[in-house]
Amino acid sequence: MVKTILVVDGSADVITSVRYGLESITKDYQVIGAESGKQCLGLLLHNQKPDLILLEIMMPDMSGWELFNKLKENKLWKKIPVVFLTTRIDTVAKNAGKFLGDDYIEKPFEIQDVNNRINKVLEKRDDDIT
Repeated sequence: MVKTILVVDGSADVITSVRYGLESITKDYQVIGAESGKQCLGLLLHNQKPDLILLEIMMPDMSGWELFNKLKENKLWKKIPVVFLTTRIDTVAKNAGKFLGDDYIEKPFEIQDVNNRINKVLEKRDDDIT
């Protein structure tokens, strides 16, 4: 079954890179993108519920932290796994990303590593459900 990955990043280039990278490695994912927190919330409100969200912390209209909090406060979205994929590499961001989110990946990234980490998070989620 194809899983939907939502990439939320202020850079269209990052979204495109993740989309083409993942889709060239596997046919298991459909990748959609949002260039802002507001756009992400709009997709979610229109029933675009992804299986996993890749989230940049540093975004223009709303930080990744703010968006993460909105996701976790909503009963329909709080169980969606969130993997931080970010340029923010300070210790606070790393620790918060690892402990609050489901994983934390620094940019620049290797697409195979992103794929492996997504697989691991989704497998864990599937194990928790069964």
